[in-house]
Amino acid sequence: MMIHIDFQDETNSVDEAFVDLIQRVIRFAGDKEGIEVDAEVSISFVDNDEIQEINRNYRQKDQPTDVISFAMQEEGEGEMKILNEDMPLMLGDIVISLDKAKEQAEDYGHSLERELGFLALHGFLHLLGYDHMNEEDEKAMFDRQEEILNEFGLERT
Repeated sequence: MMIHIDFQDETNSVDEAFVDLIQRVIRFAGDKEGIEVDAEVSISFVDNDEIQEINRNYRQKDQPTDVISFAMQEEGEGEMKILNEDMPLMLGDIVISLDKAKEQAEDYGHSLERELGFLALHGFLHLLGYDHMNEEDEKAMFDRQEEILNEFGLERT
């Protein structure tokens, strides 16, 4: 199994070490979640203005947020699943606000590495079907995030 991650840095400011860390976190999480096929994920780093526009256009929330995911494997009503064994499974897109990540790392008193790892993993779990629309699902998702981050070595400080 191999997860290919296509990174786009719209801010032109993301350190290569952060990209490497996120790549390792996502691949680690893929192993933990039992992804057994080649898969592809796109991760974009944007600023607060860009993510606010995306949030407004897709979620009708006119404010910046930290991370937004667009899952490709969710089937809407009447949609067919398209699988081609020669191509990697496209899981979807994750958009992270670098501005929000920096703000939240400071607010929570932990490193930017921890915050970026958390946000990337949060977005990735959404691509795999996790959600937090109700209390039970939220607890399951956040418990899984903490478990994976702690096992990976990105504990809260």
